[in-house]
Amino acid sequence: MPPQNTMPHGKDLRKGRVSLPRQVYHITTVTFDRQPVFSDLRPARVLINALREAQARGDATTLAFVIMPDHMHWLLQLEGTTALSNVVGAVKAVTAHGLGGRIWQSGFHDHALRQEEDLAKLARYIVANPLRAGLVQRIGDYPHWDAVWL
Repeated sequence: MPPQNTMPHGKDLRKGRVSLPRQVYHITTVTFDRQPVFSDLRPARVLINALREAQARGDATTLAFVIMPDHMHWLLQLEGTTALSNVVGAVKAVTAHGLGGRIWQSGFHDHALRQEEDLAKLARYIVANPLRAGLVQRIGDYPHWDAVWL
């Protein structure tokens, strides 16, 4: 277990968090103890289905995502009046329930995009994570990502 002073504090991640309908957010969340839960196909597909359920409920529109072995990046546009924390919490709960145990570390990091930020550029950065991590030589070889710009 890491020393107490290096552990993330969920309340610090929530400081200044605002949920705005139609706002685009980049979400990053990690697995409990950074376990490589999503190295296997089935757990990754459970998480991808949870993202699809969030969209089907009308909570968020997924613009891009990548599921890494021990974390997820999700570029989404918040829809309706559901708070961002509730949207992310629902995805995490559905995933944990589908996999039968604790999967996620508490909290998540969010970045509300500014109007001048380039969405397509950020999406390319997100889906290129497996390349930068050395998991694949070509992004097309990595199975756990998607982007609306395809």
